[in-house]
Amino acid sequence: MSTIRFSGYFAAVMTSLMIETAGLCRKFQVGDSWVNALDHVDLKINAGDFVAVMGPSGSGKSTLMNIIGCLDTPDDGNYRLLDLEVADLGDDELSRIRNSKIGFVFQSFHLLPRMTARENVLLPLRYSAADSGENHERADELLDRLGLSDRLDHRPNQLSGGQRQRVAIARSLISAPPLLLADEPTGNLDSRTSEEIMELFEELNQRGQTILMVTHEEEIAAHARRLIRMRDGKIEHDSAPH
Repeated sequence: MSTIRFSGYFAAVMTSLMIETAGLCRKFQVGDSWVNALDHVDLKINAGDFVAVMGPSGSGKSTLMNIIGCLDTPDDGNYRLLDLEVADLGDDELSRIRNSKIGFVFQSFHLLPRMTARENVLLPLRYSAADSGENHERADELLDRLGLSDRLDHRPNQLSGGQRQRVAIARSLISAPPLLLADEPTGNLDSRTSEEIMELFEELNQRGQTILMVTHEEEIAAHARRLIRMRDGKIEHDSAPH
């Protein structure tokens, strides 16, 4: 895949610290017992980082991703995103944060089957007050930069797995979010397409995008600049300099 230029696609970040958690805890009841999915997790991620989170099933990595993405709330501890204390935010404010500050890329793409590539990319802006013509132009430009200029009006079942994931990435970038969360983004892709998607992530990061990615594949994690390993709800290893 050719090099893609993404300058101007990321919201300006006025602080170097993107994410900070302190004593983050989350428990789930399984039968008659409680499981510590997160056990006093302390974490700092700076703006511009590209972080991979790894760990066995049940290690807490997906729970951590959900809390950072404002899809779940901790039982204890603090979480700050871009200097905002997330625990202090109501549901409407959390929804606005998810829509404007965080882009999501999932393993299963989550594209709506009856919508075209362009329409799927525009979904996060459906309640935007911005000019719809400008939004369409932005969606088309993103898809063009992702090599999909000839697939704008194609529906997901007319696209390959790699093309669908690129549509999902374009959708995650349409609001110019400062933070991109990727949960197993190459899990449904073959090895060649996976490498293309990771090259795209590297290009995005080089252009200033902060990326936090959960993966179980060592070769995918190797594309990140920082590796966090989790076990039993705790951070077992963090390659960040201390």
